[in-house]
Amino acid sequence: MIHEIGKSNSVLNHFINEIRNVDVQNDAMRFRKNMERISEILAYEMSKNLDYKSTSITTPLGTSESVECNDDLVIASILRAGLSMHEGVLNYFDKAQNAFISAYREESDHDSEVKVIVEYLASPSIEGKTLVLADPMLATGTSMILTLEALKSKGNYSKLHIISAIASQIAVDRLMVELPAGTEMWIAAIDPELNDKSYIIPGLGDAGDLAYGEKS
Repeated sequence: MIHEIGKSNSVLNHFINEIRNVDVQNDAMRFRKNMERISEILAYEMSKNLDYKSTSITTPLGTSESVECNDDLVIASILRAGLSMHEGVLNYFDKAQNAFISAYREESDHDSEVKVIVEYLASPSIEGKTLVLADPMLATGTSMILTLEALKSKGNYSKLHIISAIASQIAVDRLMVELPAGTEMWIAAIDPELNDKSYIIPGLGDAGDLAYGEKS
């Protein structure tokens, strides 16, 4: 199921506009803050589709009947760009466990195909848990698929939620076919196409570079 949250009018659109705007992007701290805000909004929307259980809360004056989240969550982020979203999701699910996976592009002047390399994985067991996978940009979907393949060594999750700021329609269509049934994607904005370097158009550029500086 695809949830394109930015299609509805809300303050989310202001944050999306700022991360896209070339006049704002030179402020790395502001870019990171806006990515955090976007991930908080997406995490809140996602929370509406989690499982809940009844609970009783003792107050100084009595008892309040309420509900609380019943999902055992693992928040996984794809390094390094995913760090800009990880804290925002964790702000809303502070008891969640955390996983980090490196996935980066290996580009060559002699090869038009963009290869994605996965080298590092630090994760708790995800057996039977709800996996929340955060990645700011879903261009081709390759990083997401390879990350999930790497996470198989940590067990079988029960549910999968994907959180992303901007995705291409190409990636969304691919992931709908290749990811397990029941996967939910929470995306701020879906853009129509990719350029010949597999960057999202109009997109915003390289989220990792904008958040943490250019790589040498």
